[in-house]
Amino acid sequence: MKKKLEDICNRQVEREAYSSNLYLAMASWAETKGMSGVANWMYAQSDEERMHMLKFIKFINERGGHAIIPKLDKPPVDYKGVTEMFDEVLHHEKFVSESINEIVALATAEKEYALLNWIQWFVSEQIEEESSVQAIIDKLRLLGKNNLYMFDRDILAMRGAEGEAAE
Repeated sequence: MKKKLEDICNRQVEREAYSSNLYLAMASWAETKGMSGVANWMYAQSDEERMHMLKFIKFINERGGHAIIPKLDKPPVDYKGVTEMFDEVLHHEKFVSESINEIVALATAEKEYALLNWIQWFVSEQIEEESSVQAIIDKLRLLGKNNLYMFDRDILAMRGAEGEAAE
């Protein structure tokens, strides 16, 4: 694996690890506010991001590179509300999408077809992630601030249905 490709993939290891910690912090915040549905959704997202990190680690190592386990910045631990928290999730997912796109661009420029082929799964995954979070934000905006209990129950059911579909 070329050094610049190894470096950009290792950067993604760090971003996926941070994503996992960010969603874990959000889960903890939601849980302390009595929102078990939101917390469970965030815990599941955290686990998913950790799996993304592991995919990058294994890919780097299998292609002859050396995956580096990063030191992580502490994510925010407090949020103004659920809507604002999910707005932050969408902002973060768009950042991750752009990061994946940078890997695609470099792999294309370097004619690294194995990486280009492999990374397509993440391109599709990011489309799904952004769409899922946008749907949650749309529901929150429809509900307003007075119906969080119903939303919390609704999101718990959504994660269960998504989890079953993914298996």
